[in-house]
Amino acid sequence: MIFDGHVHQLPDIDPVETEEWLDSLDAVVDVHGKNRARYLLSRLMERARASQVSFPATVSTPYVNTIPRDEEPWFPGDEHIERRIRAFIRWNAAAMVVKANKAADGIGGHLSTFASSAALYEIGFNHFFRGKDDGTPGDHVYFQGHAAPGVYARAFLEGRLTEDDLDHFRRELGRDGRGLSSYPHPRLMPDFWEFPTVSMGLGSLTALYQARYNRYLQNREIDDTSGSRVWAFLGDGECDEPETLGAISLASREQLDNLVFVVNCNLQRLDGPVRGNGKVIQELEATFRGAGWNVIKVVWGSKWDDLLAQDKDGVLLNKMNTTVDGEFQRYATEPGGYARDHFFGPDDRLRQMVSHLTDDDIRNLPRGGHDYRKLYAAYKAASDNLGSGRPTVILAKTVKGWTLGEGFEGRNSTHQIKKMTKKQMLEMRDRLHLQDEIPEDQVDDKNPPYIKLGPDSIEYQYMMERRRALDGFVPQRTTRVRKPMSLPDPSAFKEMWAGSNGQEVSTTMGFTRLLRSLTRDEHVGERIVPIIPDEARTFGMDSLFREIGIYASQGQKYEPVDHDLLLSYAESKDGQILEEGITEAGAMSSFIAAGTSYATRGVPMIPFYTFYSMFGFQRVGDLIWQAADMRTRGFLMGATAGRTTLMGEGLQHQDGHSLVLASTVPAVQAYDPAFAYEVGAIVDAGIKRMYGGGMPDETDVFYYITLYNENYEMPELPDREGIAEAIVEGLYKWADAPDGEGFKPATIMFSGSAQGAAREAVNELAEHYGVGAELWSATSYKALREEGLSAERHNRLHPSAEQRVPRITQILADAQGPITAVSDFMVSVPEQVLRFLPGRTFIPLGTDGMGRSDTREALRRHFEIDTGHVVVAVLSGLFRDGAVDASVVDDAIRRYDIDPDAIDPFII
Repeated sequence: MIFDGHVHQLPDIDPVETEEWLDSLDAVVDVHGKNRARYLLSRLMERARASQVSFPATVSTPYVNTIPRDEEPWFPGDEHIERRIRAFIRWNAAAMVVKANKAADGIGGHLSTFASSAALYEIGFNHFFRGKDDGTPGDHVYFQGHAAPGVYARAFLEGRLTEDDLDHFRRELGRDGRGLSSYPHPRLMPDFWEFPTVSMGLGSLTALYQARYNRYLQNREIDDTSGSRVWAFLGDGECDEPETLGAISLASREQLDNLVFVVNCNLQRLDGPVRGNGKVIQELEATFRGAGWNVIKVVWGSKWDDLLAQDKDGVLLNKMNTTVDGEFQRYATEPGGYARDHFFGPDDRLRQMVSHLTDDDIRNLPRGGHDYRKLYAAYKAASDNLGSGRPTVILAKTVKGWTLGEGFEGRNSTHQIKKMTKKQMLEMRDRLHLQDEIPEDQVDDKNPPYIKLGPDSIEYQYMMERRRALDGFVPQRTTRVRKPMSLPDPSAFKEMWAGSNGQEVSTTMGFTRLLRSLTRDEHVGERIVPIIPDEARTFGMDSLFREIGIYASQGQKYEPVDHDLLLSYAESKDGQILEEGITEAGAMSSFIAAGTSYATRGVPMIPFYTFYSMFGFQRVGDLIWQAADMRTRGFLMGATAGRTTLMGEGLQHQDGHSLVLASTVPAVQAYDPAFAYEVGAIVDAGIKRMYGGGMPDETDVFYYITLYNENYEMPELPDREGIAEAIVEGLYKWADAPDGEGFKPATIMFSGSAQGAAREAVNELAEHYGVGAELWSATSYKALREEGLSAERHNRLHPSAEQRVPRITQILADAQGPITAVSDFMVSVPEQVLRFLPGRTFIPLGTDGMGRSDTREALRRHFEIDTGHVVVAVLSGLFRDGAVDASVVDDAIRRYDIDPDAIDPFII
């Protein structure tokens, strides 16, 4: 610990007494050594804290267990039975992976992660993880993705999975799709897994925000979450992911003592040591302690306690402190004699400590993460920490591949090993003391047997009793609603249907008004969760600050500088807005927590996460995919959308591709509305689809809706039957072609802010070129494409049945002339429907290229989507169709001062 010399800036009121203390310290170092001095200083700091003497906390402690032996609680379980159960699970997990790779070479799976963490999970299963029986929401447990085989193996012993289930590990396409997914996947196993975690770093991040969201529900008095803890299991190598540790200060700032991280410190990444030249446990301890967490280290197993008790000179502690992780990994792979010579050997006092131990005894000195009593003490301390205001992290030292045998334990290659020979399986069986359960003649490296438990066996009865005491099985996903929610009253959308009555507004402003109406609705008002990273004023949402409040777990302890303004910054403990600060990843994690509340809590909530569209799919694409995997419901609102509507900001803010990225996620319903009433229709339909409006489609989806900051008059909802449905389906006629004798027909499709250029082009075409163009609003090319692909698939697989016609083909069947599609996004967005318009001339205009800082007019001219370019595109289509001469197109190019030799905007 370094104090940067600040003590020299303080007055010394008694220099003589100070010198006496310093002389005493020098004498201790000279006579008894540095270890004794460290011990005395540590005791002095403990006494200072006990006496409430303010003193900076140290960021690290010696490399020993946080909880000493004499402070360990009584262990309430039957250690012998639990050890046997753990052995059965270890065997079945390994057998499942081995069988899978013998049946389908290369199918994959992981042996070593669960082998190292089996005790970490079993202590939770038997004593801490609460289930969902009797309508309780239980705990939220984020399992480490690579440990999935162990969770399946336990569920098999519990009778929740069959032998046939285990035999279909990683083979999900047989048995009507009921195979076991490779990792925790709620979309693939919707009754089993709750949280997808294998994309490293995201499990811990979303677990943290789940804990915060639980407190949000509690403080807003929507749900009692006081009985639920959030447990997140992660690896030490995973902590190198920025997402893993990037938000941990939020947990202490929000006083999330309902959160427990368990870090499996087996000292190895996927290819080698995490910190070969350092000590990852010490590093993580410093990081978490510095962030205000309660840190519990479980480094050494019980057999080390006697050795530490003999350590009168501190030589063993010093050896523990100075040995780097690369050496500890080596000790796990070598015979005990190696550790005797290299760890204990260099100092006669250390060698004497282990003189009574055999080499095998030394090699088997356990690490703390494999010691049930040490782990129980740590978990109980973490559970008893509730009320302290500090989240807890347990750093448990383990051996990767523990009990799998010499070819696996601690090896750099252990993560990639998927198969075992018969000899290796016999060695593992013997290590687990399973000779009675698995005779040698039954050990087959191609088809190893599973251990089964009869309903009358002691082990099965013990497992069932423990789970009954803890309210049922874990993991288990349920969509049972504990607190139902009604749909909003139709009047909430009234303002959206009416238009702006001559006032120029943006679709962002229209959405803000809708959001305000929804928060006031008596049916859903309290269930609306507005989420904003840090741009509410940019989006015009500051009007909501005072009305519904910004959530702050400790309320507002200050008077804001804008307190005298109508739109002042107003925080409160029961505030509704989650104003996350500058963290799109954190805001997305809140979106996931709120959008899955219908399943994790049985309390449906409707999140609206509003953000710069550029900083959504591009920035947190992995979290968006996780949201889809977790069956999240809600609305992503991509504000300041488009490549040309955000003036002056340039390429880092101008989004022309989020709709392209959205098209890659099957669960995302992507829309690019031009008018406020379209936004209203999409939100109305989305709420009904996701939250119980009786729509037959898949409900576990979420919506991406672009919003623009450009102001123009908003028309009212057209008074036509089926208009709302057509908006949601993706395309509808917005205006007929102008009347004119001899007008040549054409069709223009627009999306979002491109409506302005399209509408002006219609007038220009009619006035100057005798062209009558229909206007169509394309709200969702993704929806049109997916429906078209579905029709194509049906026709391909049912050649003898009546052939389906894609919706867009039907809709545009009577639209005449060439089709021009204009968008403020890349050309590939409207091109999604090209294949469904055979024989039609189709000219898409978009904003391919890098953004620029300039005015909207200049940007639209640069990207060739302004009125002049739309006119030229329409005439070019007519020229292709033989309806006009090339001279007509040339005339338009001159009329609108277009440089035909300008450099393609895509390449500059």
